[in-house]
Amino acid sequence: MRRELAVAVSALLLAAGPPAIARAAEPNPHLDQTIAWAPCAEPELRGLECGSFTAPLDWRTPADGRSITIAVSRLKPASGQARGSVLTNPGGPGAAGRTLPGLFAGRSKLVDTMEVVGIDVRGTGASSNTTCGGFDFLTVTDARDRSRANTELIYDAAELQATACQVRSGEFGKLVNTEQTVRDLDLLRHLLGREKVNWIGYSGGSWMGAYYATYFPERVDRFVLDSNVDFTSTWQDVFDNFGFGFERRFRTDFLPWVAKYDGLYHLGTTAEQVRQAYETTRAKLAAAPLSLPGGGVVDATLLDLVLIQGQYGKQAFPQTADFLAAVARATAAQAVAAPPAVATAAARYPDAANGTLYSVLCNDTRFRHNRTTLAVEAERLGRRYPLFGHYQVAAPCAFWDRPALNLKKPNGRGVPPVLMVQSVRDPATPLEGAQRAHRNFAGSRLLTVTDEGDHGIYGFGNACVDDVVESFVVDGVVPPVESTCPGVPLPDPTAPAAAQVLPTPLGWPL
Repeated sequence: MRRELAVAVSALLLAAGPPAIARAAEPNPHLDQTIAWAPCAEPELRGLECGSFTAPLDWRTPADGRSITIAVSRLKPASGQARGSVLTNPGGPGAAGRTLPGLFAGRSKLVDTMEVVGIDVRGTGASSNTTCGGFDFLTVTDARDRSRANTELIYDAAELQATACQVRSGEFGKLVNTEQTVRDLDLLRHLLGREKVNWIGYSGGSWMGAYYATYFPERVDRFVLDSNVDFTSTWQDVFDNFGFGFERRFRTDFLPWVAKYDGLYHLGTTAEQVRQAYETTRAKLAAAPLSLPGGGVVDATLLDLVLIQGQYGKQAFPQTADFLAAVARATAAQAVAAPPAVATAAARYPDAANGTLYSVLCNDTRFRHNRTTLAVEAERLGRRYPLFGHYQVAAPCAFWDRPALNLKKPNGRGVPPVLMVQSVRDPATPLEGAQRAHRNFAGSRLLTVTDEGDHGIYGFGNACVDDVVESFVVDGVVPPVESTCPGVPLPDPTAPAAAQVLPTPLGWPL
């Protein structure tokens, strides 16, 4: 169970790259290829067409004969005639993106006029893969245990993560970064026959969209950045906000919601009672992990990671509360019944998303911490934000042999207006970071979704947001500099399941 959940968490990790590379003057043989589109074979891609193209291994030397494969999908208008192309990205950085166009199949205004393209960016999915050899340091030990021996183990594991990723991914790993990736995307634009492209990118995909616009402002048509990281800052600053963002969502939305339905979950009638039930259960698991009938265990770390994953979207609240309640009952009774399962996803390397995540985080922007300062920061953030504050996803970057990269900094100058969509209690990409990016990216428009905490808004059931986004992308209606839409109410777990069906929310980590 623990291994399956660890794989699931890693597989949901969500895309970016290196420094400013001058456009090569030498000829690029990749410009003359054609994407051979055909119906996708995988069941999860039903209704889409799939294809692939090759890109230079290193865009600094595009004609040296070394290449990688980029796998893509597309959803075509029923008429077969597309007025434009919308490139999409689910985030991560590192999430495979070929399934994403399926999210928009019911968005008739969009798909009747545009072809929607999904991309497994370099490093992940069915494209050329990175790998860390299956190692995931976050699951090695309890991050909240700050004893000297355990703290040393945490940072030994983070150092091993950096070594495993860099050794196993080799030269290619050094070239999985935002700058190389946006050049892959511009090659795709060329192969689609477009002078300009549109963009819908979620979370880590907001970073990628902002950087594409920075490197190729003349190729930007209508760009939508949903659930925004502060793409004008560094990945370290982005990931340092995880503790704050998840704690706010957990305490403001999830805990009161579980308490409201105490008749179902029996974890407490107030938010604080539910939080104490979590803390009590977690302490028991830290002392004695729960053994499962088929092998494996549920330990304190696994409980944390499932709860963290559950904060991304309100539609995950019932399953997450079921899991917490089942584990609480089992630990109280010292039982061994398995809690609800979490689905897994596979790639050619099962940990390709994780490999791409660390390559992007650690290659793209500088990292300030070392072992000592990491430990101090974990203590500080853990005290303030106990759900996620002790976890330091980006810690391996402290031990990374970083290439000498210098990304151009996004500032919006010369870029057409981009639309940023942001919920006020987003756990993974807090509102405050989006607001900073909005202030620092000239010409951007910020659509704030009030009384909402979901990560990923457009296409997930908010009619107001869907209308603003599609009016912008399809009709070219540029919203005001700042505007709002109301959020969608939290689900009622006592209502018939069929009445609550919405697309699965985006997940770990961005």
